[in-house]
Amino acid sequence: MTELQLLGPRAYGQALGSAVLKATAEDFQVDEVLDIPLSGDGEHLWLWVEKRGLNTEEAARRIAKAAGVPLRTVSYAGLKDRQALTRQWFSVQLPGKADPDMSAAENDTLKILKQTRHKRKLQRGAHAANGFTLRLTELKGDQAGIDERLKTIAQQGIPNYFGAQRFGHNGGNLVDARDWAARKALPEQRNVRSRLLSTARSYLFNQVLAARVADGSWQRAQVGDLLAFTDSRSFFPAGEAECSDPRLAILDLHPTGPQWGEGDSPASGVTQALEQDIAAREADLRDWLIKAGMSHERRILRLPIGGLTWHYPEPDILQLEFVLPAGCFATVLVRELVDLVPVGQTDSPCVF
Repeated sequence: MTELQLLGPRAYGQALGSAVLKATAEDFQVDEVLDIPLSGDGEHLWLWVEKRGLNTEEAARRIAKAAGVPLRTVSYAGLKDRQALTRQWFSVQLPGKADPDMSAAENDTLKILKQTRHKRKLQRGAHAANGFTLRLTELKGDQAGIDERLKTIAQQGIPNYFGAQRFGHNGGNLVDARDWAARKALPEQRNVRSRLLSTARSYLFNQVLAARVADGSWQRAQVGDLLAFTDSRSFFPAGEAECSDPRLAILDLHPTGPQWGEGDSPASGVTQALEQDIAAREADLRDWLIKAGMSHERRILRLPIGGLTWHYPEPDILQLEFVLPAGCFATVLVRELVDLVPVGQTDSPCVF
Protein backbone atom coordinates (compact mmCIF):
# COMPACT_ATOMS: atom_id res chain seq x y z
CA MET A 1 0.00 0.00 0.00
CA THR A 2 1.14 3.55 -0.65
CA GLU A 3 1.61 6.15 2.07
CA LEU A 4 -1.26 8.13 0.61
CA GLN A 5 -3.54 5.12 1.21
CA LEU A 6 -2.21 4.56 4.74
CA LEU A 7 -2.22 8.21 5.77
CA GLY A 8 -4.09 10.66 3.59
CA PRO A 9 -3.62 13.95 1.74
CA ARG A 10 -1.05 16.53 2.74
CA ALA A 11 -2.44 19.66 4.37
CA TYR A 12 -0.39 22.27 2.54
CA GLY A 13 -0.07 21.04 -1.02
CA GLN A 14 2.44 19.07 -3.01
CA ALA A 15 5.97 18.27 -1.88
CA LEU A 16 8.43 21.09 -2.49
CA GLY A 17 11.33 18.84 -3.43
CA SER A 18 13.06 15.64 -2.40
CA ALA A 19 15.64 14.61 0.19
CA VAL A 20 17.22 11.65 1.95
CA LEU A 21 16.49 10.92 5.63
CA LYS A 22 18.58 8.52 7.74
CA ALA A 23 21.62 8.29 5.49
CA THR A 24 23.33 7.87 8.89
CA ALA A 25 21.92 7.25 12.37
CA GLU A 26 22.95 10.78 13.35
CA ASP A 27 20.54 12.18 10.75
CA PHE A 28 17.59 11.09 12.92
CA GLN A 29 18.13 11.86 16.61
CA VAL A 30 15.50 11.45 19.31
CA ASP A 31 15.73 12.46 22.97
CA GLU A 32 12.99 11.28 25.30
CA VAL A 33 11.56 14.08 27.47
CA LEU A 34 10.66 12.62 30.87
CA ASP A 35 9.13 15.00 33.40
CA ILE A 36 9.56 12.73 36.44
CA PRO A 37 11.76 13.74 39.41
CA LEU A 38 13.84 10.68 40.31
CA SER A 39 14.24 10.05 44.03
CA GLY A 40 17.76 8.54 43.96
CA ASP A 41 16.67 5.54 46.03
CA GLY A 42 14.31 2.57 45.70
CA GLU A 43 14.26 -0.89 44.15
CA HIS A 44 14.22 0.26 40.53
CA LEU A 45 17.44 1.13 38.70
CA TRP A 46 16.78 3.74 35.98
CA LEU A 47 19.19 3.92 33.05
CA TRP A 48 19.59 6.78 30.54
CA VAL A 49 20.61 4.90 27.41
CA GLU A 50 21.95 6.04 24.06
CA LYS A 51 21.44 3.53 21.25
CA ARG A 52 22.37 3.55 17.58
CA GLY A 53 20.94 1.16 14.98
CA LEU A 54 19.18 -0.80 17.71
CA ASN A 55 15.48 -1.10 18.49
CA THR A 56 14.08 -0.60 21.98
CA GLU A 57 13.07 -4.22 22.53
CA GLU A 58 16.55 -5.53 21.69
CA ALA A 59 18.08 -2.91 24.00
CA ALA A 60 15.78 -4.14 26.79
CA ARG A 61 16.91 -7.74 26.20
CA ARG A 62 20.57 -6.73 26.44
CA ILE A 63 19.93 -4.76 29.63
CA ALA A 64 18.09 -7.72 31.20
CA LYS A 65 20.90 -10.12 30.31
CA ALA A 66 23.61 -7.83 31.69
CA ALA A 67 21.62 -7.28 34.90
CA GLY A 68 20.89 -11.00 35.25
CA VAL A 69 17.13 -10.49 35.53
CA PRO A 70 14.07 -11.67 33.55
CA LEU A 71 13.11 -9.47 30.61
CA ARG A 72 9.73 -8.73 32.22
CA THR A 73 11.50 -6.71 34.95
CA VAL A 74 12.88 -4.23 32.41
CA SER A 75 10.56 -1.34 31.50
CA TYR A 76 10.62 1.58 29.07
CA ALA A 77 8.26 4.43 28.25
CA GLY A 78 8.05 4.03 24.48
CA LEU A 79 9.48 2.41 21.38
CA LYS A 80 12.15 4.35 19.50
CA ASP A 81 13.35 3.94 15.92
CA ARG A 82 16.04 1.40 15.07
CA GLN A 83 17.60 3.45 12.25
CA ALA A 84 18.36 6.42 14.48
CA LEU A 85 20.48 7.78 17.29
CA THR A 86 18.15 7.81 20.30
CA ARG A 87 18.38 8.49 24.00
CA GLN A 88 15.73 7.08 26.32
CA TRP A 89 15.11 5.78 29.83
CA PHE A 90 14.83 2.16 30.93
CA SER A 91 14.16 0.85 34.44
CA VAL A 92 15.19 -2.48 35.97
CA GLN A 93 13.49 -3.88 39.07
CA LEU A 94 16.14 -5.01 41.58
CA PRO A 95 14.44 -5.58 44.97
CA GLY A 96 17.07 -6.00 47.67
CA LYS A 97 19.90 -6.09 45.14
CA ALA A 98 22.88 -3.84 44.59
CA ASP A 99 23.45 -2.09 41.28
CA PRO A 100 24.76 -4.70 38.81
CA ASP A 101 27.71 -4.16 36.50
CA MET A 102 25.95 -3.11 33.28
CA SER A 103 29.06 -2.89 31.12
CA ALA A 104 28.22 -6.19 29.37
CA ALA A 105 25.22 -4.46 27.75
CA GLU A 106 27.41 -1.80 26.15
CA ASN A 107 29.10 -1.71 22.76
CA ASP A 108 29.10 0.57 19.73
CA THR A 109 25.29 0.37 19.49
CA LEU A 110 24.39 0.94 23.16
CA LYS A 111 25.87 3.24 25.80
CA ILE A 112 24.59 3.82 29.34
CA LEU A 113 25.01 7.54 29.91
CA LYS A 114 23.82 7.67 33.51
CA GLN A 115 21.93 5.66 36.11
CA THR A 116 20.01 6.34 39.29
CA ARG A 117 17.51 4.69 41.61
CA HIS A 118 13.79 5.36 41.93
CA LYS A 119 10.92 3.94 43.99
CA ARG A 120 8.75 3.05 41.00
CA LYS A 121 9.26 1.39 37.64
CA LEU A 122 9.05 3.31 34.40
CA GLN A 123 5.54 3.01 32.98
CA ARG A 124 4.68 2.79 29.28
CA GLY A 125 3.66 6.18 27.96
CA ALA A 126 5.15 8.00 30.95
CA HIS A 127 7.31 10.32 28.86
CA ALA A 128 5.87 13.74 28.15
CA ALA A 129 7.39 14.26 24.71
CA ASN A 130 10.25 13.53 22.34
CA GLY A 131 12.80 16.03 21.09
CA PHE A 132 13.96 15.54 17.50
CA THR A 133 16.95 16.66 15.47
CA LEU A 134 16.56 15.64 11.81
CA ARG A 135 19.00 16.19 8.96
CA LEU A 136 17.55 15.97 5.47
CA THR A 137 20.45 15.41 3.08
CA GLU A 138 20.75 15.53 -0.72
CA LEU A 139 18.03 18.15 -0.62
CA LYS A 140 16.66 19.24 -3.97
CA GLY A 141 13.86 21.76 -4.12
CA ASP A 142 12.56 25.24 -3.55
CA GLN A 143 14.35 26.50 -0.43
CA ALA A 144 12.30 29.69 -0.22
CA GLY A 145 9.11 27.64 -0.55
CA ILE A 146 10.29 25.22 2.14
CA ASP A 147 11.01 28.12 4.49
CA GLU A 148 7.55 29.58 3.94
CA ARG A 149 5.89 26.23 4.52
CA LEU A 150 7.85 25.71 7.73
CA LYS A 151 6.66 29.13 8.94
CA THR A 152 3.08 28.07 8.19
CA ILE A 153 3.57 24.76 10.00
CA ALA A 154 5.00 26.54 13.05
CA GLN A 155 1.88 28.73 13.14
CA GLN A 156 -0.82 26.21 12.18
CA GLY A 157 0.47 22.71 12.99
CA ILE A 158 0.09 19.61 10.81
CA PRO A 159 -2.36 16.70 10.57
CA ASN A 160 -1.57 14.26 13.37
CA TYR A 161 -1.40 11.14 11.20
CA PHE A 162 0.08 7.91 12.44
CA GLY A 163 3.25 7.55 10.37
CA ALA A 164 3.77 4.85 7.76
CA GLN A 165 6.14 2.95 10.07
CA ARG A 166 3.13 2.07 12.26
CA PHE A 167 1.83 -0.08 9.39
CA GLY A 168 5.00 -2.04 8.62
CA HIS A 169 6.85 -2.43 5.33
CA ASN A 170 4.44 -1.79 2.45
CA GLY A 171 1.56 -1.85 4.95
CA GLY A 172 2.26 -5.45 5.97
CA ASN A 173 0.95 -4.99 9.51
CA LEU A 174 -2.39 -3.80 8.12
CA VAL A 175 -2.57 -6.79 5.78
CA ASP A 176 -2.01 -9.09 8.78
CA ALA A 177 -4.58 -7.21 10.88
CA ARG A 178 -7.19 -7.55 8.13
CA ASP A 179 -6.47 -11.27 7.91
CA TRP A 180 -6.96 -11.84 11.64
CA ALA A 181 -10.06 -9.63 11.65
CA ALA A 182 -11.62 -11.57 8.77
CA ARG A 183 -11.07 -14.79 10.73
CA LYS A 184 -12.49 -13.17 13.89
CA ALA A 185 -9.45 -14.37 15.80
CA LEU A 186 -6.59 -12.87 17.79
CA PRO A 187 -2.89 -13.77 17.70
CA GLU A 188 -1.76 -15.72 20.74
CA GLN A 189 1.51 -13.83 21.10
CA ARG A 190 0.88 -10.76 23.20
CA ASN A 191 3.32 -8.49 21.35
CA VAL A 192 1.92 -9.48 17.94
CA ARG A 193 -1.64 -9.02 19.16
CA SER A 194 -0.83 -5.58 20.56
CA ARG A 195 0.96 -4.50 17.37
CA LEU A 196 -1.84 -5.55 15.04
CA LEU A 197 -4.64 -4.09 17.17
CA SER A 198 -2.70 -0.83 17.31
CA THR A 199 -2.29 -0.96 13.53
CA ALA A 200 -6.05 -1.37 13.01
CA ARG A 201 -6.93 1.52 15.32
CA SER A 202 -4.31 3.74 13.72
CA TYR A 203 -5.62 3.01 10.23
CA LEU A 204 -9.22 3.89 11.17
CA PHE A 205 -8.01 7.11 12.81
CA ASN A 206 -5.98 8.04 9.74
CA GLN A 207 -9.00 7.49 7.50
CA VAL A 208 -11.10 9.90 9.59
CA LEU A 209 -8.29 12.47 9.64
CA ALA A 210 -7.77 12.10 5.87
CA ALA A 211 -11.43 12.94 5.28
CA ARG A 212 -11.18 16.03 7.47
CA VAL A 213 -7.97 17.19 5.80
CA ALA A 214 -9.73 16.79 2.45
CA ASP A 215 -12.67 18.96 3.51
CA GLY A 216 -10.53 21.42 5.50
CA SER A 217 -12.13 20.74 8.90
CA TRP A 218 -9.08 19.20 10.64
CA GLN A 219 -7.97 22.56 12.06
CA ARG A 220 -11.32 23.84 13.31
CA ALA A 221 -13.89 22.70 15.83
CA GLN A 222 -17.41 21.98 14.67
CA VAL A 223 -20.50 21.35 16.77
CA GLY A 224 -20.48 17.67 17.67
CA ASP A 225 -16.69 17.45 17.89
CA LEU A 226 -14.91 16.20 20.96
CA LEU A 227 -12.10 18.57 21.95
CA ALA A 228 -8.86 17.91 23.82
CA PHE A 229 -5.82 19.86 24.93
CA THR A 230 -2.46 18.98 23.41
CA ASP A 231 -1.12 17.06 26.42
CA SER A 232 -4.39 15.66 27.79
CA ARG A 233 -6.11 12.33 27.22
CA SER A 234 -9.47 13.63 28.42
CA PHE A 235 -11.94 15.28 26.05
CA PHE A 236 -15.19 17.24 26.13
CA PRO A 237 -17.96 18.00 23.62
CA ALA A 238 -17.88 21.16 21.55
CA GLY A 239 -20.94 23.37 21.53
CA GLU A 240 -21.38 26.68 19.77
CA ALA A 241 -19.26 28.55 22.33
CA GLU A 242 -16.35 26.09 22.18
CA CYS A 243 -16.13 26.35 18.39
CA SER A 244 -14.79 29.91 18.78
CA ASP A 245 -12.63 29.20 21.85
CA PRO A 246 -9.45 31.31 21.47
CA ARG A 247 -7.37 28.34 22.63
CA LEU A 248 -8.06 26.72 19.26
CA ALA A 249 -6.29 29.59 17.50
CA ILE A 250 -3.14 29.28 19.64
CA LEU A 251 -2.87 25.50 19.05
CA ASP A 252 -3.64 24.63 22.67
CA LEU A 253 -7.06 23.02 22.02
CA HIS A 254 -7.90 20.70 19.13
CA PRO A 255 -10.66 18.59 17.57
CA THR A 256 -10.10 14.86 18.03
CA GLY A 257 -10.62 11.65 16.10
CA PRO A 258 -11.45 8.11 17.23
CA GLN A 259 -9.16 5.45 18.60
CA TRP A 260 -11.78 2.83 17.90
CA GLY A 261 -13.10 0.44 20.53
CA GLU A 262 -16.30 -0.61 22.25
CA GLY A 263 -19.44 1.43 21.64
CA ASP A 264 -20.49 4.02 19.10
CA SER A 265 -18.50 7.18 18.50
CA PRO A 266 -19.15 9.48 21.48
CA ALA A 267 -19.08 12.46 19.10
CA SER A 268 -22.34 13.80 17.71
CA GLY A 269 -23.72 15.47 14.60
CA VAL A 270 -21.65 15.47 11.40
CA THR A 271 -18.54 14.32 13.29
CA GLN A 272 -20.25 11.19 14.56
CA ALA A 273 -21.77 10.52 11.14
CA LEU A 274 -18.34 10.65 9.47
CA GLU A 275 -16.71 8.44 12.10
CA GLN A 276 -19.49 5.86 12.03
CA ASP A 277 -19.46 5.81 8.23
CA ILE A 278 -15.71 5.13 8.04
CA ALA A 279 -15.97 2.46 10.73
CA ALA A 280 -18.84 0.82 8.81
CA ARG A 281 -16.69 0.70 5.66
CA GLU A 282 -14.10 -1.18 7.71
CA ALA A 283 -16.59 -3.33 9.63
CA ASP A 284 -14.23 -6.27 10.04
CA LEU A 285 -11.56 -4.12 11.67
CA ARG A 286 -14.14 -2.26 13.79
CA ASP A 287 -15.76 -5.45 15.07
CA TRP A 288 -12.36 -7.06 15.67
CA LEU A 289 -11.28 -4.16 17.88
CA ILE A 290 -14.54 -4.31 19.82
CA LYS A 291 -14.25 -8.10 20.28
CA ALA A 292 -10.71 -7.62 21.59
CA GLY A 293 -12.12 -5.41 24.37
CA MET A 294 -10.50 -2.19 23.22
CA SER A 295 -12.00 0.93 24.75
CA HIS A 296 -12.88 4.00 22.69
CA GLU A 297 -10.23 6.72 23.10
CA ARG A 298 -9.51 9.99 21.31
CA ARG A 299 -6.45 11.50 19.60
CA ILE A 300 -6.00 15.11 18.57
CA LEU A 301 -6.38 15.70 14.82
CA ARG A 302 -4.01 18.65 14.73
CA LEU A 303 -0.40 18.37 15.87
CA PRO A 304 1.36 21.53 17.12
CA ILE A 305 5.13 21.50 16.52
CA GLY A 306 6.95 22.65 19.63
CA GLY A 307 10.05 24.83 19.35
CA LEU A 308 10.41 24.37 15.59
CA THR A 309 13.68 25.77 14.24
CA TRP A 310 15.61 25.03 11.07
CA HIS A 311 18.76 25.96 9.19
CA TYR A 312 20.89 24.81 6.26
CA PRO A 313 24.38 23.59 7.34
CA GLU A 314 25.07 23.08 3.62
CA PRO A 315 23.02 24.17 0.59
CA ASP A 316 21.74 20.61 0.16
CA ILE A 317 21.15 19.85 3.87
CA LEU A 318 18.14 20.97 5.94
CA GLN A 319 18.35 20.49 9.70
CA LEU A 320 15.13 20.58 11.71
CA GLU A 321 14.78 20.71 15.50
CA PHE A 322 11.43 20.37 17.26
CA VAL A 323 9.49 18.66 20.06
CA LEU A 324 6.43 16.44 19.65
CA PRO A 325 4.06 14.95 22.22
CA ALA A 326 4.60 11.26 22.95
CA GLY A 327 3.07 8.96 20.35
CA CYS A 328 3.43 11.41 17.44
CA PHE A 329 5.53 10.91 14.32
CA ALA A 330 8.35 13.15 13.12
CA THR A 331 8.14 11.72 9.60
CA VAL A 332 4.66 13.23 9.26
CA LEU A 333 6.27 16.68 9.49
CA VAL A 334 8.87 15.78 6.85
CA ARG A 335 6.05 14.53 4.62
CA GLU A 336 4.55 18.03 4.51
CA LEU A 337 7.82 19.35 3.03
CA VAL A 338 9.46 16.90 0.65
CA ASP A 339 9.29 13.45 -0.88
CA LEU A 340 11.78 11.11 0.75
CA VAL A 341 14.27 9.29 -1.44
CA PRO A 342 15.64 5.89 -0.36
CA VAL A 343 19.31 6.03 0.62
CA GLY A 344 21.43 5.53 -2.49
CA GLN A 345 18.48 6.04 -4.86
CA THR A 346 18.39 9.78 -5.39
CA ASP A 347 16.44 9.44 -8.64
CA SER A 348 13.58 7.45 -7.09
CA PRO A 349 11.56 9.52 -4.63
CA CYS A 350 9.03 7.88 -2.34
CA VAL A 351 5.98 9.88 -3.39
CA PHE A 352 3.38 10.09 -0.59
